[in-house]
Formats: sequence, structure tokens, C-alpha cells
Amino acid sequence: MTEFPAAPIILFGIFLVFIATAVVGALIAALSARVIRGVCGLAMSSIGLAGLYYFLNSPFLALMEILIYIGAVCVTMVFAIMLAEPEETPVQPTGESSRWWGGVAVVASLALFGGLAVLGIRQEWTPPVTRVSEGSVHDLGVSLLTTYSMAFELISLVLFVAIIGALVIARPGRHLDSEAKPTNS
Repeated sequence: MTEFPAAPIILFGIFLVFIATAVVGALIAALSARVIRGVCGLAMSSIGLAGLYYFLNSPFLALMEILIYIGAVCVTMVFAIMLAEPEETPVQPTGESSRWWGGVAVVASLALFGGLAVLGIRQEWTPPVTRVSEGSVHDLGVSLLTTYSMAFELISLVLFVAIIGALVIARPGRHLDSEAKPTNS
């Protein structure tokens, strides 16, 4: 059986698209002034990460990334935004301390990226030779409740924090204007 001649180039292009999606989504989430745009950036970044997980031969993690972060966290945050006040607070001008902390964050991020890049380049990457399970529902359930139980519990904590955050955002609630009161007809 012959392989498609441009398959490695196409796969590399798709890989770059997933990397770009994750990075652009993260930048949108971190740099946007409005909360709803930040949530959309988080969803976009999660789609990119799910694609990267799929390229790492982990379709289960890719599916969990989509189900948990987009299906649960982002949707919960959107509901909180819909329940919150429609008016947004004006953006305060940035001061000297926020520029300083921004510089510290950039330096720390670059140091972390550099360390992980050096570690990734120097590491000898070999594919696993044995299969852990056959992938049945029973094997998946046993793995979730034994080997991956800590990760399973951490996912529940992420969902709990997302729900609490959504409630904090929506706590003030919406107020009716005095002239927009409903009338009985």
C-alpha cells in the first residue's frame, strides 16, 4: 500500500494550525478587555489544545478537553455573563506597577518556555511499545478509578471552581430600570 506523497507536509500544516489556534486563543483570552471575548479565546485555545492532544495519540484527552473546557467551563461562564449586569466598568488607565508586573510575567514565561524547550529537545522520545488496554468501556472505567483517579478528581475541582466563578460573576444580577417596570395588562 502506498502512502499519499504529500501526507507529512499536510500533517505538519495541520499541526501548525492547531498550534496557532491554541496560541492565538490564549492571547485573546489573556489580552481582551471584555469577559465574553476572554471566554471565546479560552474556547479557541481549548480547541487548539485538543488538536495537539490528538496529535500526541491521545484522543481521549482531546475529547475530554473539548467536553470539559468548552462544554462545561466556557458554557458556565457564558451563562454567568448573561446573568450579570449588562454595563461594564470603564477600563482604568494602567499604572507603573501593572507594567512592571507585566514585564515580570513576560520574563517568567520566557524562562519557563526556554526550560521546557531545552528539556524537550534533549529528551530522547521513543514511542510506547505496549498497549495499556484494549480501549473498551470497562478498561476505561477501571483506568479512571485506579490509575487516573487523581486527574479525574482534579477535573471535578476545575468544574467546581468554574461554577463558583460563574456564580461570583453573576452575583449582582440584573436590575430593572425604573421606567422599564413590567405592567399588568
